[in-house]
Amino acid sequence: MAGLTSTFHHPCKSQLPRTFKPFSIHLHTVSLRILTPKTTRYPSISTTISARYGGGGGGPPRRSKPSEDEALDFSLIKSDNVRLIDQQEKMVGIVSKAQAFQMAEDAELDLVILSPDAEPPVVRIMDYNKYKYEQQKKKRDQQKKSAASRMDLKELKMGYNIDVHDYSVRLKAARKFLADGDKVKIIVSLKGRENEFRNNAIELVRRFQSDVGELAVEEAKSFRERNIFIVLVPNKAVVQKAQETPKKKDNSVASEVSASV
Repeated sequence: MAGLTSTFHHPCKSQLPRTFKPFSIHLHTVSLRILTPKTTRYPSISTTISARYGGGGGGPPRRSKPSEDEALDFSLIKSDNVRLIDQQEKMVGIVSKAQAFQMAEDAELDLVILSPDAEPPVVRIMDYNKYKYEQQKKKRDQQKKSAASRMDLKELKMGYNIDVHDYSVRLKAARKFLADGDKVKIIVSLKGRENEFRNNAIELVRRFQSDVGELAVEEAKSFRERNIFIVLVPNKAVVQKAQETPKKKDNSVASEVSASV
């Protein structure tokens, strides 16, 4: 209820002093404890009056969820009026909270707070469970797309005088990473006097990039510090074409096998 008015009557009113008069209390709080004046003739009498504040002008629809969800907690709305959007997402306009609650109740839907800080606050009639499900689904889809578009950075380290076998292993790994959609950072570290072979290290990195070929494009590089590196990112057009090619080969092989049988 919006408030409670209570009039206190002493059970022995006829015997009260002339200065004692009945009084009324209007409550918007949870509880109030009242004590009568203490005298030697009349002992003190204690009573408790409780009241709940439901946010004036009508209560929420029966289908409303617990108030811990702020989108449904109308105790946060102090304004008597709201700007209402109906279940067809059409703007109804400014109405009283009581009228908005009644319209939601008639539609057997929820009254949801969209913009509590607006003047007046904006509310909408909807199926809140369905709305929350759709929002969560949309969020999951966005996260999946973000994860799919995100690139991991793979590092491959080499010495300036790496042997042929180790070089081939790293080149094969780089191609696989790029085909999987990841970035590759090729690093050649020079320690101490190895800095004299800087040109050899730069040539090695350039050769590595050339051997990777069109599968990648250069994103960044640094040939100035002791850690000489180059960052390669997948060439999306080439990677996609490479992923489609094996399928075509598999089909052709299957046709050849069928023909020979």
